[in-house]
Amino acid sequence: MKILVLIFLVLMAGCYDDTSDLSAHMEQVKSTTTSQIDPMPEVHPFNHYDYSAFSLRSPFSLPKPEAIQQKIQQMSGCLSPDPRRRKQPLEKFALGDLTMRGTMGDDGVLWALMEASDFTLHRVSIGSYLGLFDGRITEVSAKSVKLVELTPDGAGCWVERETVLKIAQSVSEG
Repeated sequence: MKILVLIFLVLMAGCYDDTSDLSAHMEQVKSTTTSQIDPMPEVHPFNHYDYSAFSLRSPFSLPKPEAIQQKIQQMSGCLSPDPRRRKQPLEKFALGDLTMRGTMGDDGVLWALMEASDFTLHRVSIGSYLGLFDGRITEVSAKSVKLVELTPDGAGCWVERETVLKIAQSVSEG
């Protein structure tokens, strides 16, 4: 029992330690902080607008088949690429990612050697397609390849644009 009383006295002695520094800190914090809270911001009234476009087509539903057919008829006289044509391997590269490296001849047909940005070499000739805009090769010479691209004109039609890719000069040639 004496041991229990002794432990109790030791524990109680630890509870009555000097806390003046803690009290001084609390007073300093209370004197430097403000107890004012900023008022809540003003809530603006909600303006309700009536939806008045009930007679128009909902933007969340598909257009009527007549409207689609009318748009197709407007574009039927325009130049456009063939969507059913199978894409060739070089049509996934932009023209800036293709480099003409040389030519090869075979029975009167001149082939151009085109290097893609993935370092693959492709043999192309007149009628081959390359580039992102349905570029069809119209002429192959020893120094260049001419092609005609179809670029959109912004009104639903396409415009032909002629582009020339020249052979790349090697470092040793200058």
